[in-house]
Formats: sequence, C-alpha cells, structure tokens
Amino acid sequence: MNNEQAMVSTAVAAWKQNVERAEKLFFALDDTQLDAAIAPGKNRLIYLLGHLVAVHDGMRPLLFLGERLHPGLEAAFVAEADRVVAEIPSATELKAMWTEVHDSLLAGFADLSPSDWASRHSVVSEADFALNPLRNRLAILLSRTSHIGYHLGQAQLAPR
Repeated sequence: MNNEQAMVSTAVAAWKQNVERAEKLFFALDDTQLDAAIAPGKNRLIYLLGHLVAVHDGMRPLLFLGERLHPGLEAAFVAEADRVVAEIPSATELKAMWTEVHDSLLAGFADLSPSDWASRHSVVSEADFALNPLRNRLAILLSRTSHIGYHLGQAQLAPR
C-alpha cells in the first residue's frame, strides 16, 4: 500500500467507525426513546437519525456515486427544522434507509482510487477546482465524518 492509498484507507476507516458508532446508538433505541429531545425545545433523536441519513444520501451525487436513494428526506431533515414537517418516516423506515445508504456508500468508496478521491466533487466547477484543489471528494468524506461525530455528541445529551 502506497502513501496515498494509506491516507484514503485511514479516512474511510474513520468514516466507517463513526457510522458504526452512530448505528449502534440509534439502532439500540426504540420508538419512544428516539422521540426524546436532546434537551427541552431541541431536536429529537429521530430527527438526528433522519438528518444523518439525508446528509449521507446527499453524498452519493456529491461524490459522483449516483443519485440520492431517498431524495424526499432532504425536505424533512435538512431544509426544515425538527417538528416542522408533520409526517416523517418511522424509526423502522429510517433504520432501513440508513443501512441502504451506508451500504451503497461503502460499495462506491471501494471503487474510488486515491486519484478519484483527490478529484473535484460535483458542486465545484472545473474552473473553481483548478483554483482550489482542496475542494475534492476526500474533503467531503472528512467533513461528513466530523459531522457524524458532532451529532453523536448531541445524541449523548438526550435522556435515556
């Protein structure tokens, strides 16, 4: 394994670790526990679960891995705050979507070479990428890995 492969493997391993930690936390909770707010007036755990599924599903087009699998989640869990959208998917549905999205991402990650990871993501133009090559696919993976950790920290505050 060369240095570039080792760096990408390290980043993907950190992603997997955070996804597994989040899955362990959310999948162990029942519907009542997931309906608990982190603190009075704050997001519910089910909202955080849906938010992570929606954001991670959005990685598919960002990384040129295909279209979103669940585009409807964007409105309920990214564009709007918790409790604004009246009907959201059930915990069971969100957990199934979680598995589907993360399985598809890992399969897509396996097909990317280190040079693919260093190439632009879909939201940056070729011209802008030439000016700032740090706007690459690996940067998306790293930022989304941090994003999971942030929400895991929030989830720890919820009463059990």
